Amino acid sequence: MTTPIVQFGTSRFLQAHADLFISEALDLGEAAGRITIVQTTGSAARSGRLPALADPAGFPVRVRGLVNGQPSDTELRVTSVARALSASSDWAEVVRICVEEAEILISNTGDAGYQVETDDLSTHPPRSFPGKLLVLLRARFEAGGRGLTMLPCELVPRNGEVLSALILKLAAERYPDDRAFHSWLGSGVVWANSLVDRIVSEPIEPAGAIAEPYALWAIEEQPGLSVPCRHPAVKRVVDLTPYEKLKLHILNLGHTVLADLWLAGQRPEGETVREILAEPDIRAALLAIYNEEVIPAFARMGIETEARSYVAETLERFDNPFLNHRLSDIAGNHQEKIRRRIGGLRAWSGTPAMPKLEEIERRNDQ
Repeated sequence: MTTPIVQFGTSRFLQAHADLFISEALDLGEAAGRITIVQTTGSAARSGRLPALADPAGFPVRVRGLVNGQPSDTELRVTSVARALSASSDWAEVVRICVEEAEILISNTGDAGYQVETDDLSTHPPRSFPGKLLVLLRARFEAGGRGLTMLPCELVPRNGEVLSALILKLAAERYPDDRAFHSWLGSGVVWANSLVDRIVSEPIEPAGAIAEPYALWAIEEQPGLSVPCRHPAVKRVVDLTPYEKLKLHILNLGHTVLADLWLAGQRPEGETVREILAEPDIRAALLAIYNEEVIPAFARMGIETEARSYVAETLERFDNPFLNHRLSDIAGNHQEKIRRRIGGLRAWSGTPAMPKLEEIERRNDQ
């Protein structure tokens, strides 16, 4: 069996996101094909997932939350994974599949996924994901250079452009005189910018995950782009910016506002988003910020309708009765989050005054 989709990373997020979407699309004849998953690290703990991920019976994804205000709890079966390999022990087969079968590459390699050490390319295979990807793309180029699409899902703004620039830099260092290869990396590979949005709260062992109902995979259009499937959660968009701003300045900003109220009020250590919003005064404070400061800022940028809809979706996600999202976890790196989520909203929209959000900024500047 050939697998036109190769996925780098075994995270529970990908299991409940790309793997699930492709599985549902396969049932309708709307997917490019099945998946080979590649474990990019040598983690012994994660290697135990590999047989379970490729089990012909599939693995479970449980979707739990509110749908149109009503509790919903559904278990789905993911059967889109044909193979699950380790880069450490199955490297030759990984190379073969990426050369002979792959049409679309997907990655979600964690917060440190794009880090490269100075001696990274001296190992076989390279330790980092970018180092591995360079070697795989080089092998494909040398075998004839069929084009393909790279779909990074890391939470990095303009992630396709960032990864492309990194790979081109590594190629210039390792193959300094091979201009044909450098050119192919820019023209034969489509580096897609994408944004993913779904809370995947818990793993199911040995493979599987628990996720909220809301899901989005927004992929920015460009010539030659291929996507792994057609699915309601997968959106091909002309410009990724509105989706990035909605997530950052409504969902993420709301988390930061609640974390600030939690910190300022010296509230219980284990309190969750759902629990703090059950208090009428807290809920009213968040709604006032959304209605009086956030939505008007989006209106200035011409996307008021989208912002109002996303606020309603966000509040339903915050109220998820099955999700225990601790405010102590959200409150980490609080000042930097305020800068990006609150200060960034004012800078982007040019809104002259946001008194409630400015008060949060002043309180945390002291």
